[in-house]
This record gives sequence, structure tokens and C-alpha cells, in this order.
Amino acid sequence: MVKSKKRMTEEHEFQIMKLVLDKFLWLGFIIMGWGMYQSLSQTSVLAGLWYMIAGAVVLLLFVIIIVKEYEVWK
Repeated sequence: MVKSKKRMTEEHEFQIMKLVLDKFLWLGFIIMGWGMYQSLSQTSVLAGLWYMIAGAVVLLLFVIIIVKEYEVWK
């Protein structure tokens, strides 16, 4: 006896996607915040600049995933 797999509705899929992408958002802002702290606490701004760039890359990845997955621009 083979059971058929349950399919998620678009609403459920969207809710799960929001939970996952929310973590990308937090991670990106935490990394950028750490970079800002490093820049302000040390004598060189360059010390935290790389963290801020890494946070921006994470947030850019977030945007690419949203556009690719949900085709926002259509």
C-alpha cells in the first residue's frame, strides 16, 4: 500500500520560506553591526569594513533568493 505524499499549499510554502529567509536577514544585519562596532572601536575603519561588506553580500543573497523563488518583478 503506497501512501500519496501531501502537498503544501502556496500559503504554507510561503510561511516556511519567510521563516528561513528571516534568518538570512538577521544574519546579514548582525554581521554588518559587528563590522560597524569593529570600525568604531578600533583606530582603523578598515578593520570592520570587511565584515560590513560580508553582511551586504548576505543581504544581496537574500534578495536574489526572493526574486528567484517568487519572481517578484512580474
